[in-house]
Amino acid sequence: MFADLLIIFLASLVVIAVFRRLHLPPILGYLFVGVAMGPSALGWVGGGHDLTFLAEFGVVFLLFTLGLEFSLPRMLALRSMVFGLGSMQFSLTALALFALFFATTSLSLEAAVILAGGLALSSTAIVLKELSSLSQTLTPHGQRAIGVLLFQDMVAVLLLVMVPVLGGNGETVWYIDMLWALGKTVLLFVGLLAVSRWVLPKVFHEIAEARQPELFVLMALVIVLLAAWLTHLMHLSMALGAFIAGMMLGESHYRHQIEADIRPFRDVLLGLFFVSVGLLVDIHVLWAEIIEVLAFTLALVAIKGIVVFLLVKYRSGSTGIAWRTGLALAQGGEFCFALLTLAFTHQLIDQEVVSLVISVTVCSMVLTPLLLRGVPNMMARMHRETREESHLEEISSAHAEDSNHVILCGYGRVGQAVGRFLRREEYAYVALDDDPVRVREAGAGGNHVHFGDCRRHDLLKAVGIERARMVVIAVDNGEHSLQILHTVRDISADIPVLVRTRDDSLLDTMQQAGATEVIPEQLESSLMLASHVLVLLGMREQQVKGLMDEVRGERYKLLHGFYHGNQPNLLEAHGHDRVLLHATVLTKSAYARGKTVAELELQDFDVELQHIRRGEEEFEPLPDEVLRSGDALVLSGGVEAIEAAEARILGDMS
Repeated sequence: MFADLLIIFLASLVVIAVFRRLHLPPILGYLFVGVAMGPSALGWVGGGHDLTFLAEFGVVFLLFTLGLEFSLPRMLALRSMVFGLGSMQFSLTALALFALFFATTSLSLEAAVILAGGLALSSTAIVLKELSSLSQTLTPHGQRAIGVLLFQDMVAVLLLVMVPVLGGNGETVWYIDMLWALGKTVLLFVGLLAVSRWVLPKVFHEIAEARQPELFVLMALVIVLLAAWLTHLMHLSMALGAFIAGMMLGESHYRHQIEADIRPFRDVLLGLFFVSVGLLVDIHVLWAEIIEVLAFTLALVAIKGIVVFLLVKYRSGSTGIAWRTGLALAQGGEFCFALLTLAFTHQLIDQEVVSLVISVTVCSMVLTPLLLRGVPNMMARMHRETREESHLEEISSAHAEDSNHVILCGYGRVGQAVGRFLRREEYAYVALDDDPVRVREAGAGGNHVHFGDCRRHDLLKAVGIERARMVVIAVDNGEHSLQILHTVRDISADIPVLVRTRDDSLLDTMQQAGATEVIPEQLESSLMLASHVLVLLGMREQQVKGLMDEVRGERYKLLHGFYHGNQPNLLEAHGHDRVLLHATVLTKSAYARGKTVAELELQDFDVELQHIRRGEEEFEPLPDEVLRSGDALVLSGGVEAIEAAEARILGDMS
């Protein structure tokens, strides 16, 4: 097993990196690793029960973190989706698939029932992983899909009870087994509810008081594994038990910390689960029966997708929610593999059918990430292209007479603040933003705002940029601001452009790209706070204003960098190094002792010497200042640049 895990992780490392470069979902990469490394292909990994059992915990951790998001009150609010939509989806899909198998194959009645029930279930792991990665878990279609999946997890237990009965090996009456399974589920729910409500909060409080992060991680792992173990002992779904445990902790103050601690284990084990699914595919069967596999795959996806679409459309009336939910639930599920194995053991299905159905299920799983990502983008693009021309014409005609107006690119918090001042002083302006809800609400409030991407030449021309007095770029993304600035300068080289940034990390880049003024938000707020402090200390307002203007004229040199302390993230959101402050004290053996500031050539490292502290004196040094032992040199720059500069400054010359 150790060798298998090593091969899987090494192969996954390479394949996932390649798939990310190709902008393909990671799930497909894991499935590819499983197929390629499996017994029917390269044969480097043999699979086995231990590997499969370990991989199942990926789904367990996934369901636990999902439960943290769906607290008990939220789940009670979703009960119509779980039991109403879920029961109808399973019943109608199973009935349609049973009719297909009975009409087109020579399967026995029992085999058709088992396959119809197994394939009516969808893949909890793939759907939740994709919804999570696309940030669609709490969307209307995401909640409907999750409600159906939860019902399917409960039905899965009953299907396992049915197989021995259909195989003629049931030792008790089938409905007694089903009632016993339902009773165990209720007992588990009540037990976990009691523990989560009255025991776990006190335990987590004690652990939090101890301030030992590893204890928190261990406790989170114990909860997940204990919930899975209890359900496994009761012959129920381990994933269902983990979900209930997570749901009970969904209202806890510690749920965000628990989720963060669990995430690394979840992601690794979930990747291992997808690899184990790929290991089940028999390449020889897939190639020999490729036509049948593709035909049944398309039929499965079409039947399941259409059934869900019609149900959601009937219940919600929304076409968009309906087809998105249908796409999410159109694949076969991982539970089908366990059902096939059990049916084969009871001699209800032969090996050839098992191999064919596994291939169909995996192929439908492969299609799911592509459908969830590709189809919405394609439909949105088609819809956008049909309405964009008329939208631009409307904007252009509305602003055909505008001149000497201000264009606000971005209408978030900062853009709206600027707009209020402009409206108060009766300056004409028009705003652009790519948030449809914000545009709709601001428009209803009487603001001159339009929906669109400010990086588009035709949109800027439609709002009359050639006749505008000024452009204000107020978006909250540095890279997007730079792209908008380039677009503005492509159209007009002369129009004044003010750019809002979070800090000064892109100050030089923006000015080189043609920004008239760059306003670093964090630094300006620091100046505002400092000016209030100085005025309250008795400094004259005119003197304070002069000092602030001097700092701005020096391009905020006084404020460059900060002492980062125990901060783990040394990168800005756009990937550039944070500008930090670091004090380096010269020793007697330091290379810089006796040298001038100019001789250090700190500009080679992209590092700035802010000031020198010598005893009680602090001053900004001139280039010919000779450095002495005991001097504290305060440097500003990126962390790697500071480390390189410090290596030169402290180099032992003895």
